[in-house]
Amino acid sequence: MASSTGNISPPPTKRRRLISTQSPSPSRPTTLPIPSDHQLRIFSWNINGITPFIQQQPITSFFGASPKHKSPLRAFLQRHAWPEVVCLQEVKINAKDEATRRAVERAVNNYGYRDDGPGYEVRFCLPRDQYNAKGFGGKVYGVATIVKDDLMADVVRTREVDWDREGRILIIETASKLAILNLYLVNGTDNPYRNSDTGQLAGTRHDRKLALHQLLLEECKKMEKEGYNLILAGDFNIARSPLDGHPNLRTSPQHARNRADFNDKFITPGEGLGAVDTFRHLHGELRKYTYHSPSKVWGSSADRVDLILISKKLAETQGLLEEAVILDTPEERGTSDHVPLYISMNLRNMLD
Repeated sequence: MASSTGNISPPPTKRRRLISTQSPSPSRPTTLPIPSDHQLRIFSWNINGITPFIQQQPITSFFGASPKHKSPLRAFLQRHAWPEVVCLQEVKINAKDEATRRAVERAVNNYGYRDDGPGYEVRFCLPRDQYNAKGFGGKVYGVATIVKDDLMADVVRTREVDWDREGRILIIETASKLAILNLYLVNGTDNPYRNSDTGQLAGTRHDRKLALHQLLLEECKKMEKEGYNLILAGDFNIARSPLDGHPNLRTSPQHARNRADFNDKFITPGEGLGAVDTFRHLHGELRKYTYHSPSKVWGSSADRVDLILISKKLAETQGLLEEAVILDTPEERGTSDHVPLYISMNLRNMLD
């Protein structure tokens, strides 16, 4: 989640030091039980920079004990019982940095060292907008989707969209007509947005956020017409309701407009997508948050801006959506300012 007062959050090497402001919690992140083989689990996490996750030895205690040759990224996959899909946002990799991309691919597969886990493939969408994504040497924004090998066998296409060059949207489509969208949507601010072709001023980041909502809605509706069931996972940079902000929401007229526009286009039944917020669907008014400022006491300033939405058809399939979990502890946040979240779906019911 970018700062509301600046353009872009810095890469990890320039990030301010985390302060010790944690509430009492377990000394290590939670280890999930091994799922049954008919479950499809999709994780989403804004990691605020990939660098700490691809080291061959952990650089902080946040990741717990790890063998010498196991990266924190591989340790995360193992600790969470080898999920089928992990959508990462804000990987902060320059689009021309092939070495870091290869390092991520090696890290998710344990650098070639054998363990008891499966193989994974990684797909990237990185910024190539010379006018709007040029800070910090191009190490801004960007998403990466990690897919387990057995699910990858069902993937027929991985693609970006032609209406975004900031590395915000990556779509995986499967033969079984499931489309998984990894999203890092724009943080609305008064900072300028420039036309990505000409560099001419084209409004503010608020304006771009609203435009991106419309473009994404059109893309989703097109895929639904093609028969795809949709899963939208990522950092939407929107706290949907008063339940989703603590101690309160951003209440300026423009932020209120952004929030209403998002809900109208993607959640509220009608002419929009009418998708289902999985966490609210299963947990009602339970308050949990995904963004926790590392400069403040844990829990004192937080928002639920990371979401996993699913098509209404999927939500209405009896017994399909089994879990929607926010792993909201300081340990799970690690070196990021967001915590992971995930859903679990009964694949057997989806195939029926």
